[in-house]
Amino acid sequence: MDAVEEAQIKLKYHGLSDYQPVWHAMQKFTDERNNSTIDELWIVEHPAVFTQGQAGKPEHVLNAGEIPVVQVDRGGQVTYHGPGQIVMYPLIDLKRHKVGIKWLVNGIEEALIQTMKAYAIEANRKEKAPGVYVEGEKIASLGLRVRKGCTFHGLAFNIRMDLEPFSRINPCGFAGLEVTQLSELVPSINFDDAQEKLITNLCKSLNFSPIQ
Repeated sequence: MDAVEEAQIKLKYHGLSDYQPVWHAMQKFTDERNNSTIDELWIVEHPAVFTQGQAGKPEHVLNAGEIPVVQVDRGGQVTYHGPGQIVMYPLIDLKRHKVGIKWLVNGIEEALIQTMKAYAIEANRKEKAPGVYVEGEKIASLGLRVRKGCTFHGLAFNIRMDLEPFSRINPCGFAGLEVTQLSELVPSINFDDAQEKLITNLCKSLNFSPIQ
């Protein structure tokens, strides 16, 4: 199995930030990085936005209403981002670490599963449907892009948010897919606590040592 020798990853907290400037900053970081650039993990929340993957089919957007739809360069179909959702973007040089994209997908999913396990929730993967599920309902989604051997885009983990916009799309291209969030399973959940747990588990899963 692919593995990374322990390396540093820089944590960058972006708070509540509009989607498009963060997306373009990820592209710029990826285009300008070199072999010695330290990998980064960006932690952010976005105001309400639908993002459509590069091969996304427009029919999966049922009724966007007042929420903007942004065509982006990640894999996958349409998803929703909004306040109360943890979004993390691992900007990792796969080529330098001699690992593949499957290593990153598996590591992200494992980190999400371990984070929910800390709250006594059993979560699992689904064959041919990247992301993490609880009793068949999607709680976290993945969408990644590799350019020059380096990754950008990442994961979205539903914590305490308005889930209604998910009914306006076929989430990740699956009609009728039910979506859930951590606060429905653990009503007392603290957003910051869940975020820090996920950062810890993600660094452990990918064998990175976090720095500020």
